[in-house]
Amino acid sequence: MHVSAAPPFQDVEIPMLAVSGRAVALLSLLCLSPAIAFAASPPPPSGPEPAGVVQLEVDLSDVTHKVFHVHEHLPVAPGALTLLLPKWIQGNHAPWLDVASLAGLQLEADGRPLAWRRDPVEMAAFHVDVPAGVSSLELHFDYLAPTSSERHWDGLLSSRAMVDLEWNVAVLYPRGIDYRLLRVQPSVVLPPQWHFATALDGARMVGAHLAFAETTLETLLDSPLYAGRHVKVLDLTPDGGAPVRLDVFAESPAYLEVSEQALGDYRRLVREAYALFGAHHYDHYDFLLSLSDTFGGKGLEHHRSTETGLALAAFTDYEHQWLDRDLLPHEYTHSWNGKFRRPFDTWSADLEAPLRNSLLWVYEGQTEYWGKVLAARSGLMSNAQAHEDWAEFAARLDHLAGRRWRPLQDTTFDEILNARSGRDWPSFQRSTDYYLEGALIWLDADTLIRERSHGARSLDDFARNFFGHADGVYTPEIYSFEEVVAALQKVEPYDWTGFLRERLDRVGGGAPLAGLERAGWRLAYSDKPNEAITAQDTARHTNSFVYSLGLVVGKDDELGEVIWDSPAFRAGLAPGMRLVAVNGLKYSSDRLKDAIDAAAAHGGSGAIEVEALDDEHLEHFALAYQGGNRFPHLERIDGTVNLLDPILSAHAGR
Repeated sequence: MHVSAAPPFQDVEIPMLAVSGRAVALLSLLCLSPAIAFAASPPPPSGPEPAGVVQLEVDLSDVTHKVFHVHEHLPVAPGALTLLLPKWIQGNHAPWLDVASLAGLQLEADGRPLAWRRDPVEMAAFHVDVPAGVSSLELHFDYLAPTSSERHWDGLLSSRAMVDLEWNVAVLYPRGIDYRLLRVQPSVVLPPQWHFATALDGARMVGAHLAFAETTLETLLDSPLYAGRHVKVLDLTPDGGAPVRLDVFAESPAYLEVSEQALGDYRRLVREAYALFGAHHYDHYDFLLSLSDTFGGKGLEHHRSTETGLALAAFTDYEHQWLDRDLLPHEYTHSWNGKFRRPFDTWSADLEAPLRNSLLWVYEGQTEYWGKVLAARSGLMSNAQAHEDWAEFAARLDHLAGRRWRPLQDTTFDEILNARSGRDWPSFQRSTDYYLEGALIWLDADTLIRERSHGARSLDDFARNFFGHADGVYTPEIYSFEEVVAALQKVEPYDWTGFLRERLDRVGGGAPLAGLERAGWRLAYSDKPNEAITAQDTARHTNSFVYSLGLVVGKDDELGEVIWDSPAFRAGLAPGMRLVAVNGLKYSSDRLKDAIDAAAAHGGSGAIEVEALDDEHLEHFALAYQGGNRFPHLERIDGTVNLLDPILSAHAGR
């Protein structure tokens, strides 16, 4: 990890992450059948040797226009050449390309302009004929970063106070080269007196450029750079462990005040992860964290860093900003699950080859489980807060009408189907449910192991054996469905194939709540607000009536969501309508809450009357509902053992 002002700068050298291949070939990367056995490691790099080292310079100083200026010196050989933007990047789960934002492309050879042409089918491919005698090309282009958070699903990449450089938007590479073989010498230009943080090694100042050690394109794409005016670097390194830093960038220095409680919680997170996995697979690790209400609430995993964003007041209002504090534990867990151990079909030596997502319920689902567990074990969430969080997402999953037709396994296609764009009817269409439903499935597995072994074993043993072996080894290892089953079988003999396939492939019924019930808790409802829903509504400026009328009211009183087959749905309400009145009075959320209570008090007579604008049409709707305001909570089951709180309690000590 390197963080410094620019200039001055002090050289720091840390050994590169070594990615060496074993002489083991994959039997197949195309077949998705869980009956296929796969090798432990990806095959060694192969294919033609690159012509030389790529010199990549990215000027990030134009924060006013939010434009990244790219210059690339590319060694080439004469003949036909195709240049590509990286497309299928492991961790994105989809072909995430922003081709339209690449502008101003110019190619030169020996100081003379060289014509290029875009491929008519693959829009991120650019063809060029390299003349005889030419050994290198000069590439110039701009990346036009989003100027508004509404144009990018996870917020801005550049602002007056900070920049997030994702290298995949700022590099073109030659087709046909294994990207693990392609060497790159990266450098950046920052605004004066800005600071930076990245997992890249060997940072040094070369004139106005901040240069890094030569690396592979694979490592470069996995090592984003954060830079900004205001940063605080916090040391989270555990005793005897590899260096771990929390690099906090904020829109204003006033929001960099980190309390001893917060610092202690994040230090315990690292210790709890070590206690869980028993090993680490990085030589140094950086939590890259932005604090902003506009810059982006992103969360993206990398082998030696996270790319994350929290609310501007995440530390200055630490008591109330608890709901998203499982984000960093989730992304940190990915260093073990997703980066060191990878599903067989999420790896490829070719950034053009489509990846597959059949095991995202492990990659993301079990990571979601450990993210929430580690958040509680470290103190980032209290057990009571964790209970409210689990109740909220368990209830949401239990109310999905989409369960009638779409199994959880099919939702692993959702990143490619929808690329996280908005859905009008998410409760019927379903979305990336393998995250949260995956967490429920792994709680089910954890409590089943604990019950069958009489407390002698748990899913912690699976995590240590499966993700935590080979301490200090960074070479990625891939896994298959069978290997997951075999590892579970080693911890506790059981029909794990049947257990998993039944939960992944079934259609109909409610959410998989057996794990909660085996842990001694049931999902229950009352008129007491759920703290997680309250925190969500506060952060998103919404008002949720999901478990009563079946709707969420957003900005300007617009319906952001209507739950399929709910009372609101049956009355004719739809997303996008704007509520203007309730029971003859101007709409407000308090008046709607009062109307729900009044309808319940009348013993089932009458309906809740609302008026809403549908485009330019004012419509009247009668909602037949008398069940009162309802919110989900976890409730203890009498006579059962409480397994949930021991799962959530600290394992590494306080």
